[in-house]
Amino acid sequence: MDETVEGVGRLRDAVLGEVRKVVSGQDEALELMLVGLVARGHVLLEGVPGTAKTLMAKAIAKTIDASFRRIQFTPDLMPSDVVGTSVFNLGNRAFELHKGPVFTDILLADEVNRAPAKTQSALLQAMEERRVTIDGEDHTLAPIFTVFATQNPVEFEGTYPLPEAQLDRFLLKVRVGYPSTDAELEMLRRYDRGFDAHDLDAAGVRAVAGPDAVLAARRALDSVRVEDDLLAYLHALVASTRASEALLLGAGPRAAIHLLLCAKALAILAGRAFVTPDDIRRAAPPVLRHRLLLEPEVELDGTDPDEVVQDLLARLEVPR
Repeated sequence: MDETVEGVGRLRDAVLGEVRKVVSGQDEALELMLVGLVARGHVLLEGVPGTAKTLMAKAIAKTIDASFRRIQFTPDLMPSDVVGTSVFNLGNRAFELHKGPVFTDILLADEVNRAPAKTQSALLQAMEERRVTIDGEDHTLAPIFTVFATQNPVEFEGTYPLPEAQLDRFLLKVRVGYPSTDAELEMLRRYDRGFDAHDLDAAGVRAVAGPDAVLAARRALDSVRVEDDLLAYLHALVASTRASEALLLGAGPRAAIHLLLCAKALAILAGRAFVTPDDIRRAAPPVLRHRLLLEPEVELDGTDPDEVVQDLLARLEVPR
């Protein structure tokens, strides 16, 4: 596989070109999902129903020829429904492993906040360790195992919100908004011509690479340079969240590591072997927004974490 920086840039263009055949107006979310793939992380997609979150995950899996599974999280979902279980076979009088949907390349955890804590923790353990333990035996997950989890930002009835410590396991939190007028009109034209979101083959979406291309991109990520002044800039941003009067809880060391990885992934997806301040500034909101706790009075004023991050960025001197 092409492990050069230019090769990763070509992979990005090819994947986005295919996904745009079925998804309109979500380029920012799509690119951040690719960042998650390349940076070995998992992505939390937050948006109201009908904004193509499931379709984006399915289409990306299709373009890299990856296996895809989906779990609809519900209040009665059990951990075994996620990781699998051993079932006794009467024919050979032995237990057989029935693998759960986590044994895949790309997993869509739909409405992850609708499952109770025990089931959420089973998924989050798989995300963190990339393996599961069933009846005392460890099972390694796919090399490119990646979770795209979704949640509805406005509906909280019957939900079990993810605690901050669990949210911190997600590399990125991506807000999926409504498409622009032009993009939505294009979507309507596609459906008017008979487009079916459940049939990606009929829409012409094809595989342009394989899972090995993702692994090659991850290896190439290590070659992306980050100058010391940019490392200091990144650290200063994360450290400033811990001193901010607007925040009850700032970002921890894991957030700094994730911000570094995402900045490097943005660089390599753009075909560059070096990180710029703009990469850090662009990655900061999706990396930090789910890790920050606002002071109650700040939250009551209608301020959100993105505004706090932008304010902190504005106060920092940008390296030249």
